[in-house]
Amino acid sequence: MKIGLVQQTCSNDKKANIEKSVKGIAECAAQGAELVVLQELHCGIYFCQAEDTAMFDLAEPIPGPDTETFSAIAKQYGVVLVTSLFEKRAPGLYHNTAVVFEKDGSIAGKYRKMHIPDDPAYYEKFYFTPGDLGFEPIQTSVGKLGVLVCWDQWYPEAARLMALAGAEMLIYPTAIGWESTDPQVEKERQHGAWFISQRGHAVANGLPVITVNRTGHEGDWSGVTNGIQFWGQSFVAGPQGEILYLASPDQEENVVVEIDKKRTEDVRRIWPFFRDRRIDYYGDLTKRYRD
Repeated sequence: MKIGLVQQTCSNDKKANIEKSVKGIAECAAQGAELVVLQELHCGIYFCQAEDTAMFDLAEPIPGPDTETFSAIAKQYGVVLVTSLFEKRAPGLYHNTAVVFEKDGSIAGKYRKMHIPDDPAYYEKFYFTPGDLGFEPIQTSVGKLGVLVCWDQWYPEAARLMALAGAEMLIYPTAIGWESTDPQVEKERQHGAWFISQRGHAVANGLPVITVNRTGHEGDWSGVTNGIQFWGQSFVAGPQGEILYLASPDQEENVVVEIDKKRTEDVRRIWPFFRDRRIDYYGDLTKRYRD
């Protein structure tokens, strides 16, 4: 199965951002991609660097103009398409939402980001209400997609629940990078932790993992920080954590990577983690902490 990854920079020009995404989708489709994955919030800047009520104007309802655009693109190029949109559900109620389109342009399903960070330059709790759709894979013509979003990628519970519900792969649209004042050694630790955590999800669940991150520098319009240098390095890992593709840290890329879905069955036979789980002793996982 061929999967397209679109790693791009973004600006305040929404039209230009969408045109860039569409160009990437077209290039991936021309290379035979059946599934194309875009990065987190690809229609605009990563506006969560500061708390600014004007940024809520970027949100749109689902369905709405953005979904109409990407629906038409999915149909035009005959691909299953994973997008990441800023959803206006109601006045004062917004979500960070991944919308998946079928090859005919219909909406196959959506996922609302469940884990919402609140860190310097990542003030997402100001903007996003935690998701309420659970960890449910989205059925498409190319398989059951375990779509999660960015901060979700740090949580093994999210990956496991998707896998237990039959997801055939885990997909993470992402926007993560470095604040410039961090020393180089800290930057390397942050990226290494991010990389190994997701490869760990692939291993623990015997599934491919597809992560598409943005690249480029985006300034902090509030002037509080020096902005974020998104570290790119979108990647695809196989079900033993093996790296099938790793993108550059600072270049835009439209690339197609082939995965073998059958390897999940093969790997789970030799590493039967699902068989050996002690579910009779896992009840405390629903507690905040074991005091």
